[in-house]
Amino acid sequence: MDVVDLIATILMVIGLFFAFIGTLGILRMPDVFGRLQASTCISTMGTIFVVLSSIVYVVAHGMSGSVVVKLVFILLFVLGTNPVSNHALCKGAYRSAKPNPEPILDDYKEDDPQ
Repeated sequence: MDVVDLIATILMVIGLFFAFIGTLGILRMPDVFGRLQASTCISTMGTIFVVLSSIVYVVAHGMSGSVVVKLVFILLFVLGTNPVSNHALCKGAYRSAKPNPEPILDDYKEDDPQ
């Protein structure tokens, strides 16, 4: 195993670590808001490191440049859509399942039409 394969493996293990910790968070968090945060950890941080690992592997082994371009687009898509979708899910969860106990800082309350 050369150095590049070792780097790709380390990045993959980091991505799998975030996926594992996020899965534990989904199972252990007491409310919907904590579970949403944990699931975003999986889909953002886990995917970032797995895609970075794939990019390192593809570049090191001289595969097609179009594969790298596709992986970069996947990475940008994940970075652009995951925070937005998590925010929308949290706002919908706030409207249907109010947090208990009442939060100290409630920025959604002023946006809530009810």
